[in-house]
Amino acid sequence: MKRGVSSHLCSAGAILWAVLAAPPVRHALEATMTLQMLVQIPLLALAGGWLALGMPVRLGRALARWNEGGISGLLLASLCGVVWMLPLAMDAALDSSQVALAKFLSAPLLVGAPIALSWPRAGFVVRGVVLLELIATTFRLGWLYLISPVRLCSNYLLDDQQLLGKLLLTAGFLMVLILVWKLMWGHINTGHADRQATHRA
Repeated sequence: MKRGVSSHLCSAGAILWAVLAAPPVRHALEATMTLQMLVQIPLLALAGGWLALGMPVRLGRALARWNEGGISGLLLASLCGVVWMLPLAMDAALDSSQVALAKFLSAPLLVGAPIALSWPRAGFVVRGVVLLELIATTFRLGWLYLISPVRLCSNYLLDDQQLLGKLLLTAGFLMVLILVWKLMWGHINTGHADRQATHRA
């Protein structure tokens, strides 16, 4: 990636992070369970990914030493991402300023940034495992939120919880359809070209 483009993305990431942290925006996106999980947290991760793409080359090379094949970074992002999909974590982020701070730091730095740095390095098998686990987690949590007869988050209504469940199940089905389409008719990127570009950078 060209240096000018990466610096613009880094600036955009910092601006997005600041906007999401602004009280009016934060409160609006935390007003419903659906907005917090499907809008706020992904946008925080996106901000972290843009920031990571603008990091100094020397720092990127240093991080790459413990991220062979993108496995370490994707594992870190997966574990941290699952935490913020749990009802207890989303509830705690509203009730505790410390947990809220942890969310605003970990979603960009431990989810978005590792994905941006690791995905180009990952091979076909690693990417496949990550995507399959993402789909499985989406289905598991979507089903849980949809069929639970009680509120799993004390700060949100049962209707909102069920809506989130429906949207997660829909997202899971869409991801399956996209993967099937790419396997049958599309182009599967094995990651080889991405890794070559990363090494040249």
